[in-house]
Amino acid sequence: MENDVKVVEKVEEADRLLPPQSLPSNSDEEESESEAAFESRDKIVIVDFESADDPAVAPPFSWRKLWLFTGPGFLMSIAFLDPGNLEGDLQAGAIAGYSLLWLLMWATAMGLLIQMLSARVGVATGRHLAELCRDEYPTWARYVLWSMAEIALIGADIQEVIGSAIAIQILSRGVLPLWAGVIITASDCFLFLFLENYGVRKLEAMFAVLIATMGLSFAWMFGETKPSGKELIIGILLPRLSSKTIRQAVGVVGCVIMPHNVFLHSALVQSRKIDPKRKSRVQEALNYYLIESSVALFISFMINLFVTTVFAKGFYGTEKANNIGLVNAGQYLQEKFGGGLLPILYIWGIGLLAAGQSSTITGTYAGQFIMGGFLNLRLKKWMRALITRSCAIVPTMIVAIVFNTSEASLDVLNEWLNVLQSVQIPFALLPLLTLVSKEEVMGDFKIGPILQRIAWTVAALVMIINGYLLLDFFVSEVNGFMFGVTVCIWTTAYVAFIVYLISHSNFLPSPWSSSSSIELPKRVTVSDS
Repeated sequence: MENDVKVVEKVEEADRLLPPQSLPSNSDEEESESEAAFESRDKIVIVDFESADDPAVAPPFSWRKLWLFTGPGFLMSIAFLDPGNLEGDLQAGAIAGYSLLWLLMWATAMGLLIQMLSARVGVATGRHLAELCRDEYPTWARYVLWSMAEIALIGADIQEVIGSAIAIQILSRGVLPLWAGVIITASDCFLFLFLENYGVRKLEAMFAVLIATMGLSFAWMFGETKPSGKELIIGILLPRLSSKTIRQAVGVVGCVIMPHNVFLHSALVQSRKIDPKRKSRVQEALNYYLIESSVALFISFMINLFVTTVFAKGFYGTEKANNIGLVNAGQYLQEKFGGGLLPILYIWGIGLLAAGQSSTITGTYAGQFIMGGFLNLRLKKWMRALITRSCAIVPTMIVAIVFNTSEASLDVLNEWLNVLQSVQIPFALLPLLTLVSKEEVMGDFKIGPILQRIAWTVAALVMIINGYLLLDFFVSEVNGFMFGVTVCIWTTAYVAFIVYLISHSNFLPSPWSSSSSIELPKRVTVSDS
């Protein structure tokens, strides 16, 4: 009885300390739910199968509870398997052979760190990254961040839809042109809306089927082509890098961090009903999400490894190595390895279609959270999904019509889109690291100084590598005085905004930090004891 009284007193004290807006009244409950990533009735309830002896600590591990938490990490991992990543894999294998497998492994590990920080923000605050950015930054910076996130999402979506359209063209034996494949792929928006109405678990099950399809397809290719096991192990364990493969190495790392995926994961973890004010429940959720995300990214690593080694086996050291891309990869595989029980061309097409379809649907999902979070829009989900899908499909259709007859032009376009993704990476990473390091936002779940330094080091490494990619690309592609001047102006503005974002964080002390930061009330975490 005495313990119950203490708990009530602590809760009452927390209620006095928390700001009024953090605890919505019944009158505005419906309004607050419309702004949340998931409505309360759609969230999965986490049942306690085993209770801990000490309620202040996370309950013991449970396989059944892990199953309830399984889902968000696998949706997040699809960004590691989209057509842009597959093209980076096949080019790395064809040009660098097995020598960059170690980098693929460590890049995936860096991606896991960034995604777990994103999940940490979502679970500990009960809000996703776009919502927190809306409160953290002044209006002008918020709109710049939103614009950059939308541009990155559209660029990624073009790659994903074109990848699906190429797969449909392969599987239809060339009967359906690229633009027809784009229209078919666009219809996935309606499939997404249909499944979402039946609950998040149905949606997660569909993605599990698509990931399994990718895994089986590319594992089949791996088995058919029989890459060298010895070279594979050496490639993973022995770091090697030469001047001839530096661009492929940059591509491998650059494909790991997708800006829209950082925003997406912080929202997906809220599909489980977790009270962010209960420390033990938050820690428990983070533990399960770490396990689930690690398994999901291990599977994605294996799929990427299959693709890289198949193309290393078939094309490393050949004349075709420098000409291979997403458009002609299937045909090159067919010419090299032939038929078998099922022609390898169609196995590649099935895997590519699964990659494209799954990534376009997660892109639609991410678009809803980005738009709703930054702009605080109170639109119905189907309206947000339709707007997001339209923003991507219109430019993609133009691309499909213009580049339908030229493989070389499509590959050049893909390079530009990769550059576009690289440009946007700081605008997702820097706000994430700023927020996850703030006690006012994270409470007891603010990352410590060691993890903070590791995270900033990883972020700096990723941005430096992508900066090299940008420099290399512009040196080779930028021609003409006016175009060069335009690029210089945009580059100056770009660097200035990155400096502002870094100065806004708590990592580097600056006079900008105190003047431009919007002070958030310190979160109070209620202990379960």
